[in-house]
Amino acid sequence: MTQDVPSARPGRLAGRVAVISGAGSVGPGWGNGRATAVIFAREGATVYLTDRDKDALDVTAERIREEGGTAHTHLLDVTEPDAVQAYFQETERQAGRVDILVNNAGIFHFARTADTTPDTFDAHIAINLRAPYLLVQALAPGMTERGHGAIVNVSSGAANTPGLGSGIYGATKAALESLTRLWAAEYGPAGVRVNAVAAGPTRTEGTAAYGDAFESAGQAVALQRLADPEEIAGAIAFMASADASYVNGATLSAMGGQPALG
Repeated sequence: MTQDVPSARPGRLAGRVAVISGAGSVGPGWGNGRATAVIFAREGATVYLTDRDKDALDVTAERIREEGGTAHTHLLDVTEPDAVQAYFQETERQAGRVDILVNNAGIFHFARTADTTPDTFDAHIAINLRAPYLLVQALAPGMTERGHGAIVNVSSGAANTPGLGSGIYGATKAALESLTRLWAAEYGPAGVRVNAVAAGPTRTEGTAAYGDAFESAGQAVALQRLADPEEIAGAIAFMASADASYVNGATLSAMGGQPALG
């Protein structure tokens, strides 16, 4: 069931240029990347969207343009250093600057340790950890030169809560949260804030494949339901906005709360 999610506050990101990776991600109507892109555009940002799925990117961009927003799309493998550097040099040339980076691209494949193949292990490292590192390397220097910027890394409750079958996924998200704190200290003095949003169990196309098992994960949080992608996107928008201007090196829990014991 779709929740009654408050609409974005118009203008909170007005005039900002935002890059969102994995922006073609889809769910039953939405995915975290798509929802984030749409909410950013509603709040006034010009959004530059990357993904490896052209059709999904086009759907995201079309929705934004239908609502009067501005979106640019680019097919990009965010694990390839040369491609990342070339794309963001061109993006900064076209846009003049990039104010916000959302590291949303990610994968998860649940398997116990003995059943995790080398290819699965390497893919999680490449997309969930290497890609954010490359994107920050490409964009943070320009932000520091201009003296402002915001980077939001999309993490997960799996970073801190062990789950059978989520070992490598959780490990990459724990490492991403560690990098978030490091980057906050490294770039914060230049006016660039770096934070993370730990997303709880969210109803998307990827999680729908797990059926009742994933629905039960929603029942295990204090709100006793799965999140809708817009709810995660709203938390990301807050962390990227001036409303969070003194928040740096933090991981915002968007996980529905921890139920009481007993």
